[in-house]
Amino acid sequence: MLRFAPSPTGDMHIGNLRVALFNYICSIQREEPLLIRIEDTDKERNIPGKENEIFDILALFGIEYQEQQFQSNNLRFHRAMALQLLQDKKAFNCFCSAEALKSKREAAYEGRCENLAPEEVIDNPLPFTIRLKKPTHSISVSDIIKGESTFAPDEIDSFILMSTDKYPTYNFACAVDDMLADVSLIIRGEDHLSDTPKQIAIHEALGYTKKVEYAHLPILLEGSLSIKWLLEEGFLPEAISNYLILLGNKTPLEIFSLKEAIKWFDLKSLSKDPVHFDIDKLRSINREHLRGLDPKELSRYVGFADEEIGNLAKLFLEETTTLKELRAKVGAVFEPKEVPQEYQEGFDILRDLTRKAPHFDDYESYKAYLIQHSGLNEENLLKPLRLLLSGAEHGPEMNDLYTHIKNYIKEVAK
Repeated sequence: MLRFAPSPTGDMHIGNLRVALFNYICSIQREEPLLIRIEDTDKERNIPGKENEIFDILALFGIEYQEQQFQSNNLRFHRAMALQLLQDKKAFNCFCSAEALKSKREAAYEGRCENLAPEEVIDNPLPFTIRLKKPTHSISVSDIIKGESTFAPDEIDSFILMSTDKYPTYNFACAVDDMLADVSLIIRGEDHLSDTPKQIAIHEALGYTKKVEYAHLPILLEGSLSIKWLLEEGFLPEAISNYLILLGNKTPLEIFSLKEAIKWFDLKSLSKDPVHFDIDKLRSINREHLRGLDPKELSRYVGFADEEIGNLAKLFLEETTTLKELRAKVGAVFEPKEVPQEYQEGFDILRDLTRKAPHFDDYESYKAYLIQHSGLNEENLLKPLRLLLSGAEHGPEMNDLYTHIKNYIKEVAK
């Protein structure tokens, strides 16, 4: 079992999606199921509906999974295992004040509550947390990407398992949930590397002996960029996936699909160093994926269902990189035109002639008709004609434009 464990506390960002993609790919390669676990135990920060957004984004990116789970549904197990650790004297009640606990986040816990007499615990009216006893030995983490790391007992400390509200901390809930799901490989960001020895310590205290593999992905700089924003800007899911797999990786191709990546992806090929998310590189990759779309499919993205409009859209890919930009270019062809005053007279003449003109199958015949009936020579005709056909002073070759809009020419000249 592999797992992707997002929290419904905000928009999914590119760092989250990168983790989800790698878990999905490895689950397919290893022929193991993928679990999506919504870590919703932080009640104050949860945003209603965010879990649905997560599932929608996973579906949009083609990330299939076999199980889904809400962490809050495991609360009874978290509490039962905390009680077991107390009974086994591997954890203890801590009555330190909230102020003391806050200060101890920056320093090692002094263990003042670890050896309280039973009556001091039973008769104590103060709120309490439950802490795991500090390990007596170092804990090693073998990481597929980072290699071996060793953490001394003082680095792990007697950390909190259950808060005063009787809800588990991140590390305790995560360790228990991974154990219950029989997770075999944990792929997550490097920022969680310091959590891993704590979760291993929890497993050891609970007598869980399964050897879990770990892969902590190098830090993704600018990794908080929202997936929702990228999609709204007109980046294709296929292009975003392509770039996130390409980042800091040795790949046989630069442009590829998720299905292709499954054949050769290897966690061991990932760089150990931080990687920088470059929006311009994503634009370049997005353009290539747009170019590779079937024309009719591309036409649907810009609001039509016509192969010719898809081919028209491809003409604008020299000057655009996203669907948002492409829609604006194609939209300008069909929308009322804003014309500079110096071209207005010629534009009006050409528009009126086009509305009355017979159908011409090729651009040269259409242009010859306009020259013959407008009184404009070719030099004076070209600029207002370009504005009429494209809504812009510069762009693709006029012959190419006309080829793809000739069946819509009356609508273009409205």
